[in-house]
Amino acid sequence: MESIVVVGSGVMGRGIAYAAAAGGFHVQLVDVQEEALQNARGEIGAIFSKGVQRGKLTEEQAEGARQRLFYSSSLSDAVSRADLVIEAVPENLDIKKAVFTELDSSAPPHCYLATNTSTMSPTEIGSFTSRPDKVIAMHFFNPVHKMPLVEIVRGHETSDETAHAAKEAAERMGKETVVVNEFPGFVTSRISAMVGNEAFYMLQEGVGTPEEIDKAIKLGLNYPMGPFELGDLVGLDTRLNNLNYLHQTLGEKYRPCPLLVKYVKAGRLGRKTGRGVYDYTAEKGGVTK
Repeated sequence: MESIVVVGSGVMGRGIAYAAAAGGFHVQLVDVQEEALQNARGEIGAIFSKGVQRGKLTEEQAEGARQRLFYSSSLSDAVSRADLVIEAVPENLDIKKAVFTELDSSAPPHCYLATNTSTMSPTEIGSFTSRPDKVIAMHFFNPVHKMPLVEIVRGHETSDETAHAAKEAAERMGKETVVVNEFPGFVTSRISAMVGNEAFYMLQEGVGTPEEIDKAIKLGLNYPMGPFELGDLVGLDTRLNNLNYLHQTLGEKYRPCPLLVKYVKAGRLGRKTGRGVYDYTAEKGGVTK
């Protein structure tokens, strides 16, 4: 496997493209929006520069990775010679269906198709194609260039060959892997969604401030980030979408906290909008509002 196409140049897509290029793959990052591609190019360049400054990469390694990374607005052209496609579009089933339908018609028969989803069913996504045995979930974590894990999730039809190929690709990117069978929320999203939702219930009940709750979780349970810090990073709308899906599939214990719903309705989605649980407009790191 030498050629990887990443579909979607948002935070996750650009991070996956960086990791794949740094891992030695020839990579095309695809997005229908030219402005998004330009933003991704700048962000990926900054990650390479920081990697060199911190000794994670040599200048030669960074330059080699830059030369292997290309940007395209044409999905059909990009995937025509791909060995692996990793989809990183928003967590919306209709969007994913449209993408995988086109991937199935444009990608060569040997190509594996992976979805970077934190909750959605690779079995259902595989059903949108004529090759469900070659469809799998590769759940990367944000920020991709720092987080060591890829959660690989087999659908009902996923072959052993596909699972092995996904594991091998992730490990070549320098990631640790776990391979699990599909069930709503997989392993990590079920736990993370529940912790994040419970934190909102505690905030709603006046148990403590966001800073106090985050500090208690970080220092008391040895989490690298507090649940509010993490929610603001991944996006409170993304967290709410995940909870809605888990509530529908796994029941009442995942019912979204009303306060989280209120934040999303107010447009306070986290770092990407400048305000979430914390306010990031005044200074880096944010001030609680």
